[in-house]
Amino acid sequence: MSASPENAPRPQTPATAIPALPMADAAPAVPFIEIEALRAEQFIPAAKEALGAMIAEQGRDKLTRPIFNWAGRNSLFPLHWGLACCAIEFAAAFGARWDAERFGVVPRSSPRQCDLMIVNGTVTWKVAHKLVTLYEQMPEPKWVIAMGNCATGGGPFRTAYSVVPGVDKLVPVDLYIAGCPPRPEAMLDGILKLEQLIRERKE
Repeated sequence: MSASPENAPRPQTPATAIPALPMADAAPAVPFIEIEALRAEQFIPAAKEALGAMIAEQGRDKLTRPIFNWAGRNSLFPLHWGLACCAIEFAAAFGARWDAERFGVVPRSSPRQCDLMIVNGTVTWKVAHKLVTLYEQMPEPKWVIAMGNCATGGGPFRTAYSVVPGVDKLVPVDLYIAGCPPRPEAMLDGILKLEQLIRERKE
């Protein structure tokens, strides 16, 4: 029986030797005196410059930081938003009768330009994640005021399944203003007390 072409043994090819690659010459080591010269010419001056800049920056901070803190706590920018009936009192505080802007309090519509969140109304679980998102978008340092009984502890709706029993369950609260709803004078008094608290904390 003759073998099929598929099963026929294949001819062996002679193995060829792979030529060895020439070894690269090892680079000569850098003399120690050149390393010291490079260190003296480049590294040490750069390190001295960086250290001097850091010391100068810390010195400027000691002089300018108190000024920035004073300006920040006396010009609080609350977030311009409302949740329930306390928002009407919040809006009235910026009218001609109470004129909250005389205290440097200017509401802003963007959370990235605000450092104060005044929660002025009933917070439901449906809007809770929006409140947390707005708080996280505010730059540091930032503060929170719970205005009215609903924001403080749920108010008359504290037993409802859909109401958050206090905004402090979501964000850290620095000051509470009692009332249902509190009058604009109470809100302005709360803002002034927050400024005093910031001064005591040295924030």
